[in-house]
Amino acid sequence: MSFYGIAGLFISSYLWCTISWNVGSGYDRFDIKDGIVCIFRWGFPGKNRRVFLRFLIKDIQSVRIEVKEGIYARRVLYMDIRGQGAIPLTRTDENFTPREMEQKAAELAYFLACTN
Repeated sequence: MSFYGIAGLFISSYLWCTISWNVGSGYDRFDIKDGIVCIFRWGFPGKNRRVFLRFLIKDIQSVRIEVKEGIYARRVLYMDIRGQGAIPLTRTDENFTPREMEQKAAELAYFLACTN
C-alpha cells in the first residue's frame, strides 16, 4: 500500500509542477508582411525551456483536424509544415465543440490561402 501512496505522491507533484510552470502554453503569430509564422511554447525548466519555431508561410502544406471520439473525446488542430511534420495548434485542455474546431480551422485555412 505504501508503494501506491508514494507513486501517487510523485504523480501529483509532477502534475502540480506542470500546472505551476505553465508547460505547453504560448502563442502563434502569423506575420503576413514578412511571410513568417512563429510558434512559441513553454516547456519544462532546463536547457530547452523555450520552444520557438519559425518558418515561412509558403512552407505550410495543410491545416487539418484530428478527432478521436470516445470517453475522452479529443479534437486537435494541426498545421502540416514541409520538412517538419505536423505541429499542434490547440492545447490539450481546450475542449471545443466540433463546430468551433471546424470554424477555427476554416478561418486559419482562409487566412493562409489569402496570403499565398
